Amino acid sequence: MQTNFTTEQLSNPDIAASNQVLRTCVHCGFCTATCPTFLLLGDELDSPRGRIYLIKDMLETGRPATEEVVRHVDRCLSCLSCMTTCPSGVNYMHLVDHARTFIHETYQRPWHERLLRNVLKLALPYPDRMRLALRAAGLLKVLSRLLPADEIFSKRLRAMFDLAPNRVPKASSVERPQVHAAIGTRRGRVALLAGCAQQVLAPQINEATIRLLTRMGVEVVVAKGAGCCGALTHHMGMHDPAMASARANVQAWMAEYGSAGLDAIVVNTSGCGTTVKDYGFMFRNEPDSADAERVSALACDISEYLVRLSYAPTRTASDLTVAYHAACSLQHGQKVTNEPKTLLARAGFRVVVPNEAHICCGSAGTYNLMQPEIAGKLRDRKLKNLVATKPDVIAAGNIGCMTQLAGATPIVHTIELLDWMAGGPEPAGLRSKR
Repeated sequence: MQTNFTTEQLSNPDIAASNQVLRTCVHCGFCTATCPTFLLLGDELDSPRGRIYLIKDMLETGRPATEEVVRHVDRCLSCLSCMTTCPSGVNYMHLVDHARTFIHETYQRPWHERLLRNVLKLALPYPDRMRLALRAAGLLKVLSRLLPADEIFSKRLRAMFDLAPNRVPKASSVERPQVHAAIGTRRGRVALLAGCAQQVLAPQINEATIRLLTRMGVEVVVAKGAGCCGALTHHMGMHDPAMASARANVQAWMAEYGSAGLDAIVVNTSGCGTTVKDYGFMFRNEPDSADAERVSALACDISEYLVRLSYAPTRTASDLTVAYHAACSLQHGQKVTNEPKTLLARAGFRVVVPNEAHICCGSAGTYNLMQPEIAGKLRDRKLKNLVATKPDVIAAGNIGCMTQLAGATPIVHTIELLDWMAGGPEPAGLRSKR
């Protein structure tokens, strides 16, 4: 794609990076075939190719974002399926992230959108605040039915209340900054990203991760100062809060790396993993870029690390059929596709994969709160394909997907099943259904 940025514009490192992405695109349109919003809406501007044209024009002119640009960029899930499909290697992720930052800095959203985004910024990345917010939302669920059904703001509020759990789990003690000693001969030392939303919604995921790794001889560190990876604010275009969260993690993990060494930084929430692995790019023009690069190099999904450790079950093979749901951030963002299925099969499960496994479930961070109608259609489509495999349980590697797809069929994190088959307890989500 031909671009027309001035020399002065290209002196801006963000513009220069986006220019390289834009010039990689050859207009082929392969991305439209796998874009969830294009499949649902049929509008070229709701496809990656259409959004690329809109973003190119916005950045080249330097004018504030328009309502049209904002509407179509907001509808993008950042599922990155287009990047898997693209034969030219267009890094759409970096381009749309830049566009969202530009939009945040130049576009005045309606008051109710600003309010909702600020509430999410102030609550979701902080476990204690999020826990309080979810408890309040649980109490207000009934009242949300009184809100007008046809107003955008009301729909978003109702989506927030609907996604709030009826019971908020107690905080887990394993997620406090500490060192979990390896059992037996030590085979490795890793830092675990305890995260933010996941430890509030499903603390059993980190518990299962720590149980399994320590039994396998791995010392697990929950580093002091580490917290939200920054993805939630990053994908809303809030550059400074996102960088602050990311920098806190870089400093916390590098302190551990420098003091006692780290073999890996293990992430069991794939949405977070995609962002942590991108710290090197995010910090490319920062003084601490070398530390961020090191963190990105050390980061790996829990499934990648378990394959590295040659995970093996200790229990008799289960007769359960597991439908594996591939989170977009894992299969498209990190290109981790076979490891979870290999591990589940090795654990003795019968693994099935649904049709349209490459299509997003509609969760996408805060997307199901900001675009509830599109997210709802994608959820229904995904659940229909998953249920068609007649599974006993659905396994996923991302808490957002698990929340989005919660329903009649139990859904648990992949690590919970692997921990169970290697000596841990049966996952509570599965046990309650059985």
